[in-house]
Amino acid sequence: MNDELEILREWDADAAPLTGPARDRARHRLLNAMAHAGRRTGTRPGRRHALRLAATVVVATAVAGTAVLIGTDGSGEGGAPGTSTLRVENAAATVLNGAAAWEREQEKEPVAPRDDQFIYSKRIIKETEQKTGEVKTYTDEMWDSVDVSKRSLSMELGREMWEEPAGKGGGVWPPRKWSELRKLPQDPEKLIWAILSFGSRADDRSISDLDKLERFEAYWLLGELLKNPVLPRGLRPAAYEALALVPGVKTIPGVKDSAGRTGVGIAHTERGSSEGRYLIFDPASYEFLGFRDERTSASGKKKYTQLSHVVDWGIVDRVKQRP
Repeated sequence: MNDELEILREWDADAAPLTGPARDRARHRLLNAMAHAGRRTGTRPGRRHALRLAATVVVATAVAGTAVLIGTDGSGEGGAPGTSTLRVENAAATVLNGAAAWEREQEKEPVAPRDDQFIYSKRIIKETEQKTGEVKTYTDEMWDSVDVSKRSLSMELGREMWEEPAGKGGGVWPPRKWSELRKLPQDPEKLIWAILSFGSRADDRSISDLDKLERFEAYWLLGELLKNPVLPRGLRPAAYEALALVPGVKTIPGVKDSAGRTGVGIAHTERGSSEGRYLIFDPASYEFLGFRDERTSASGKKKYTQLSHVVDWGIVDRVKQRP
């Protein structure tokens, strides 16, 4: 299938093609808007193409039915989820619960960022054009305002993109403010309901009763939470355990990470995922290794495999300051 952005070419022909990370951020924004509709005012993207991004998400989720996994820090060269998914029902839970246990052994009490600071992260993206084998490497850096009251700066495949401050009452998912992150429950099941409702409601249903859209949202939003390089102690392993509870999560054996290591992939397969996006874990220790992602060019003629990993992060006082 051609990239879903092709559906919008005639709708906004003067717009520059979006990168894979830009599409992912668009999907995240739509989920954010859906969750906050009717409860917040003044929350809107700051860039000119915000409407185009939101429309892209609608097309991707409602028309193409594309499953979105949790990142663009890609890794792995394994096959499509539909052909190589392990049939053992609890395989994904074994990996994710193992990752939670590994994380608990490693984690220490983090330094909490102040609301007026920025969260800095640096990632390396190695992108391979699948037909020719041409490889390009990008170093992307991000400076995210903790309380979203200041302009944030991010890079997508080497391009700088500014994000305007959120309006009054606005926010982002996952939250960056330490006080908000500390409020998230560390019970895995309660964490799922908290992120699905953005803290606005409780739910007496079982996780197995989630409908397909809720399963998609839970997997996506938990993944977005895990992208945050600094979380309160215990929250990251709780997020892994919560992912293990989401129906539709499967394992993909024999995938490679960005360093060439063979690992096991974790993907959500229920919404027709065919874009090769998944998390990679060490098959023995269950240490998290990275993500694999794919993107298609705006023309639909080229397809790229993205392998990447975070190489540095920290808490800084201003944009373009490094730890």
